[in-house]
Amino acid sequence: MKAMKLGLNLMVLSLCTGIVGCAGPQADDLPRGASAYKLIPPSASNTETDSYLIGPRDLLSLAVVEEPDLTIEKLSVDYAGRVQIPLIGSIKISGLSPDQASQLIANKLKEKYIRDPRVSINVTEPAERLVSVEGQVNKAGAYPVTPETTLLSAVSMAESPTRIARLTDIVVFRTVDGNRMAARFNLNRIRAGLDPDPRILGGDAIVVGFSSTKSAYRDLLQAAPLFNVFTRL
Repeated sequence: MKAMKLGLNLMVLSLCTGIVGCAGPQADDLPRGASAYKLIPPSASNTETDSYLIGPRDLLSLAVVEEPDLTIEKLSVDYAGRVQIPLIGSIKISGLSPDQASQLIANKLKEKYIRDPRVSINVTEPAERLVSVEGQVNKAGAYPVTPETTLLSAVSMAESPTRIARLTDIVVFRTVDGNRMAARFNLNRIRAGLDPDPRILGGDAIVVGFSSTKSAYRDLLQAAPLFNVFTRL
């Protein structure tokens, strides 16, 4: 647990350092609004069946109807998000819901081995996932993520922004397929119901910026060419 928190904090420091020094187009030149949620959809768009996304270190069970040799009571997802399935071999299911993973495995089995496979994946022991919340919050740190965690609830777990926080500068960092991504969100608009509340995943990092009108501190994110859109760093 302590090692995971330390790793998340180091990741935030690295991301912040890299993004402040990067160059790119002005914020107004970047897509806004709905474009941001193509990569980080709001929680309201998730249905009950796909609310949980499989991730590394999850422990699963696999059942294939009338195929006892393919049934596995304990199936571990490795750190690369992959599992080993008889006949199929290594297959990546991280980031999929159990239903989506079941369908993917069924399609693979159907290609060569079984005419009409009926596959069921269940998460028996979900791994703990953490989000790091840093910057101008009252209690920075790493906090557990659930399928219901959103940007608002993650900031709330850090005991809310400080008085000098710039609520228009909430930046979420995420790694997607090995690429570091970042997006800037306006917490005031989300609180007012004007923008959707983005869903937060395990491994994300959130940085709350300084308010230049309330503090003499340098805004950590003032050089970041980001606004409401995930951008590759």
